Amino acid sequence: MKTTFPLALLLALLPVLATAQSASTNAPAVFRELFNGKDLTGWVDVNTSKETWTVRDGLLVCSGRPIGVMRSEKQYENFILHIEWRHMQAGGNSGVFIWSEGAVPPGRNLPKGMEVQMLELHWPVLNPEKDGKPRPLGYVSGELFGAGGLKTTPDNPRGSRSQSVEMRCKGKGEWNTYDVVAVDGVVKLSINGKFVNGVSQASVKKGYLCLESEGSEIHFRNLRILELPPGVTTPEQTAPEVKQ
Repeated sequence: MKTTFPLALLLALLPVLATAQSASTNAPAVFRELFNGKDLTGWVDVNTSKETWTVRDGLLVCSGRPIGVMRSEKQYENFILHIEWRHMQAGGNSGVFIWSEGAVPPGRNLPKGMEVQMLELHWPVLNPEKDGKPRPLGYVSGELFGAGGLKTTPDNPRGSRSQSVEMRCKGKGEWNTYDVVAVDGVVKLSINGKFVNGVSQASVKKGYLCLESEGSEIHFRNLRILELPPGVTTPEQTAPEVKQ
C-alpha cells in the first residue's frame, strides 16, 4: 500500500528534529551558509568550466554553458534547504539536485539525483512539442523528479514527475525563493512562501547537492542549509562518495 509522509506532520516535527540535532551536537541547530558571497568555497566543479560559475556583486552567477553541474563538497541526508534564484533570459533552464551523485557518467551531462526544476516562465512556449503546441505549464513551477535512474512517488503526478498544484514562480529578472524540506526520502517544496509540491519514497536518500548549468544565465543568492538528524539509510540508498 502506498504511504506518504503528511506535510503537516513533517512541519510539526521540525522543531523536535532541530532540538534532537542540538542535543546530539551540544550546539544549536541553525542554518549554515552554503555560499559566502565572495568565492566558490564549499563547491566542486564536476563537468563545466572555470568560466561557468563566478561571483558578481555578492551573487553566484552561472553562465549556463557548458551544460553540467557543480556539487557540494559534502553529502547531505535530512535537511531544509533555502535557495533564491532568478533567470536572466526568457525560457531559461536550471535546477538544484539533491541526494545526487557527485560524478556524471560518460555520454551524459547531468548526474543521477532528485531534481528540483527551475525554469523561466516562457520555457514551455519556446520549447514546444513536436506538433508545435506549447508544453504543459506544470514544467515551470518547481517540478520534482528523479533523474538518471533515481525513483520517486510523485504527490501530483505528471507521468513519473510531480508538478506543483499552484503556479508560484516569477519570470525573467525576478527573484524566486525555494524552501526544500528533505527527510527520509520525502521532499516537500515551498515556492515563494507556499508549499505546493512533493514526492516520497525516493530510492536515494543521501547524496550531494548540485547546481545546474543548462544553457542560460541564472543567478543564485542566500543558499542556506539546516541539517537534521540522520535516519535509517542503507548503502544502496546513499550516493557513492567522490574523493576530493
